[in-house]
Amino acid sequence: MAKVELKKPVVDEISAAIKDAQSVVLVDHRGLTVEQDTELRRQLREAGITYKVYKNTMMNFAFKGTDCEPLTEYLAGPSAMAVSKDDATAPARVLCKFAKTAEALEIKGGVVEGTTYDAKGIENISKIPSREELLSKLLGSIQSPITNFARVMKQLADKGGASESAAAPAAEEAPAETEAPAEAEAPAAEAEVSAEAEAPAAE
Repeated sequence: MAKVELKKPVVDEISAAIKDAQSVVLVDHRGLTVEQDTELRRQLREAGITYKVYKNTMMNFAFKGTDCEPLTEYLAGPSAMAVSKDDATAPARVLCKFAKTAEALEIKGGVVEGTTYDAKGIENISKIPSREELLSKLLGSIQSPITNFARVMKQLADKGGASESAAAPAAEEAPAETEAPAEAEAPAAEAEVSAEAEAPAAE
């Protein structure tokens, strides 16, 4: 069987993996212990990330004509490829976090949403919160004003109840204050009548 025929299934596998991928990150995994490699694969798998070691020549063929073509410059030495089709920042986030405790893991570069980044760029992307975290923060910011509004309304309701109870005695005293002027006006009215009655006598 020709070598080209042997290579084609692998190239097709890589092509299928990177097709419609949100991000592809290349790493040099040399120096990782078996335990570290096993743990890394577990963390990537739990994050929904496909991770596999391929020959550089196979990736070189598969990358041509795709958004990943710029990554061919990083295909030197052993290379492993981490791919996510759902969360664009997940590979960078998991790999960079793991590299902090496993110094042998080297980030080479990657493509995130069609843009190529070097190792430093991938590290910066790793600091971006996950989609779940962003949605959680967004939901919290939406709920916060509602919660504050409900709290204010409750406080106003509590104060309104107190005002009504305080206003009740004042309402009871009001008639006494309004009746007093009526009594005071009565003698004045009688005086006017007397004055009118006395006027003819003066003539």
